[in-house]
Amino acid sequence: MCVPHTMEAGKHSTGQGQGQGSRGGVPLEPFVHQVGGHTSMMRYDDHTVCKPLISREQRFYESLPPEMKEFTPEYKGVVLVCFEGDMDGYINLVAYPYVESEGLDHEELPERDQPRRKHSRRSLHRSSSDHKEDRPAHESDSSENLQELKSPRLDLQIHSDVPFQMLDGNSGLSSEKISHNPWSLRCHKQQLSRMRSESKERKFYKFLLLENVVHHFSYPCILDLKMGTRQHGDDASEEKAARQMKKCEQSTSATLGVRVCGMQVYQMDTGHYLCRNKYYGRGLSIEGFRHALYQFMHNGTQLRKDLFEPMLGKLRSLKAVLERQASYRFYSSSLLIIYEGKEPEPAEPPSEKEPLAGQTAPDPSLLIQEHTPPLPPPPAPPPPPPPSDSHSRPPPSVDVRMIDFAHSTFKGFRDDQTVHDGPDRGYVFGLESLINILEAIQEDNQ
Repeated sequence: MCVPHTMEAGKHSTGQGQGQGSRGGVPLEPFVHQVGGHTSMMRYDDHTVCKPLISREQRFYESLPPEMKEFTPEYKGVVLVCFEGDMDGYINLVAYPYVESEGLDHEELPERDQPRRKHSRRSLHRSSSDHKEDRPAHESDSSENLQELKSPRLDLQIHSDVPFQMLDGNSGLSSEKISHNPWSLRCHKQQLSRMRSESKERKFYKFLLLENVVHHFSYPCILDLKMGTRQHGDDASEEKAARQMKKCEQSTSATLGVRVCGMQVYQMDTGHYLCRNKYYGRGLSIEGFRHALYQFMHNGTQLRKDLFEPMLGKLRSLKAVLERQASYRFYSSSLLIIYEGKEPEPAEPPSEKEPLAGQTAPDPSLLIQEHTPPLPPPPAPPPPPPPSDSHSRPPPSVDVRMIDFAHSTFKGFRDDQTVHDGPDRGYVFGLESLINILEAIQEDNQ
């Protein structure tokens, strides 16, 4: 048990979790719909996710211009997260309310604190069952960590009713269908490894609480796009800046200002999600990026033409907002495009009135008609309603959100030394490319 002395049992519980742990803690579960990123997103409750806190990102969320809030997750505060063992000996992450206290032993997780590993092309499209071999070097000699990462508890918690399949760029579909996005499991294992390597003692870590932006979607189709022509922050080392510039030069980040970081698309014909990861996105040409967008809009049976207008409308609105944000830079941030994968059913037309229960319709032959004057001819029936009336399909559910602000900046933010002029042109360029390609796909498929 790692509850600090400043927290009495239940007193500071938020009551928002899916099940309160001991002493008011909320057990965290991996977020099954994470399609990109390198830090693990955790499910706090149905409407809330959490991620390791980076103070720069926290302050940026707290300083957001009001007109940007429509396009970002709602910031909900901070929790403290630690490891706890359950009665069966398995290790879980548990969140507790954050209480300001000088004596409280907690720390912020560094953004990247594990040794960098070289990836072979063969390893980039592994299924979840192969991830046991894909772990940081410092973990390979620790049987305790290995046992933790192989814990059955992990597999029980990562679950979706809809199976996922990873699309392999070389061989098509992988043979294995699993109950979570493969990327979410990868990130979760690496996150546990990073935290365990630092927490020789029972330390707390700060996590950000953010809105779960897919909570109102039943079958969320998600496209994670790395936006802009530059990815490194102003404070990046020369080595990291060079590494990020090379990634941009070798991908559509340089040519389009945007590249695919991850994707999941619900397929109506098979009833599962198809998934792509960031390695697929890095290798795409301009035409390949266009094909990826087409694939994102296709549900396995048809192209979702109904999505173009609402999606384009939101992207144009976001572009207009960002063009007004002078001095803002959103280096290394991502854009999520989300839509409901299960098409809405057409509304039922109103049926003719039926007799009430217990009543029978009168027999016309029994009606007395001798003294009834002749009725005028009935009026001509109204023309059939157009397809866009109230009986047609409701508009599709579409959302667009900016995420990941650990390297963002603006004039006067945290005493940053570098001040930029005008809007983030690299990000706006990426939005323009996205809009133009979607418009071209729409025109080609009218």
